[in-house]
Amino acid sequence: MHGYDEPVYLISVVAKALSIHPQTLRQYEREGLVMPSRTSGKMRLYSQKDIDRINMILRLTRTLGVNLAGVDIILQFKDKIDEMENEIDDLRLQLAKHKNQGIIPPQKSLVTKRNVYEIIIFGE
Repeated sequence: MHGYDEPVYLISVVAKALSIHPQTLRQYEREGLVMPSRTSGKMRLYSQKDIDRINMILRLTRTLGVNLAGVDIILQFKDKIDEMENEIDDLRLQLAKHKNQGIIPPQKSLVTKRNVYEIIIFGE
């Protein structure tokens, strides 16, 4: 059994499994939407994570009609959200650990984070 991030699938296998042309996968790579690993002989190897990402790209383009530039932005936002969710999970674990050790009194254990957003409105 292979790990989720382990690159094991050749471009021909991925293309056949997803019913797309290998050139489509090369285009996604050129656009920076997916970055398969390479063997020493420069052959592309895709992981299950890459395949899931390609499936998302296909859903966005085929079902929702999003162009590749839009897909790029959506995937960047998704990656950032995933990163922030992981950070929140880590902070919750740290907080629980400190609570259990009695380092932080329960009434002082609220963690808040405030962000500043700028809103830019473009006129006609």
